[in-house]
Amino acid sequence: MRALQIAATGMSAQQTRVEVVSNNLANMSTTGYNARRAEFADLHYQQAARPGSVTAADGTVIPAGVQLGLGVRPTAVSVNLQQGALTPTGGDLDIAIEGDGYLEVTLPSGLSGYTRDGGLKRSPDGLIVTSDGYPVVPDITIPDDARSILISAGGEVNAYFNDRVEPELLGQLTLAGFSNEKGLEAIGSNLFIETAASGGAQVVNPGQDGLGTLRQGYLEESSVDAVREITELIKAQRGYELNAKVITAADQMLGATTQVR
Repeated sequence: MRALQIAATGMSAQQTRVEVVSNNLANMSTTGYNARRAEFADLHYQQAARPGSVTAADGTVIPAGVQLGLGVRPTAVSVNLQQGALTPTGGDLDIAIEGDGYLEVTLPSGLSGYTRDGGLKRSPDGLIVTSDGYPVVPDITIPDDARSILISAGGEVNAYFNDRVEPELLGQLTLAGFSNEKGLEAIGSNLFIETAASGGAQVVNPGQDGLGTLRQGYLEESSVDAVREITELIKAQRGYELNAKVITAADQMLGATTQVR
């Protein structure tokens, strides 16, 4: 009885859906997190009678045929690229990206990682790094005697000193853009790496080539909509229960078959 296997694929799909929803809800407070959504497609079909085939009896063409579906399969867990709300923090090294783009960082392996988490910090050497200590590209060092830092919308980093009136330009922050942001590979810690699907990074100054600008003293909140996620959770739960009922019904039908004398 194919219904058992078909319902099993349905239960597995709904379980995947619940796992995606649970990850979204767990990251409701994660800076710069984008909600994910599970996507599915039907499996292949068993062609008991192909549409358009000719019957052997009188040569009549079958208008619809008999195609028996064999279940469902996950196709992707796509990222919703909707920007989260900007929350003021007042921190000199807290920056939010208004629009598209990612900050580039150098990973311990030497590869480039990309993030929208603008909660930057200052290393013991004065280097601007992420919360995990990864240096932001390009390297910008803040002098020990700097009184305050000003980051412009275009990414210029200026330092103010007690013994000077004019600020000193320390460096220029850049943003990386991708032709297919959904093709980036998430590696945790709010970081992504480029893949063949995402295409190569196009690094420019903020505000250029359609990329966003920077806002100092703000952080981007998670884009997770709790109400929508709870709705998805309920729908996934109901779908799981319905597929379980199909298995129960199929089991009862098989039981009735074995009891026939």
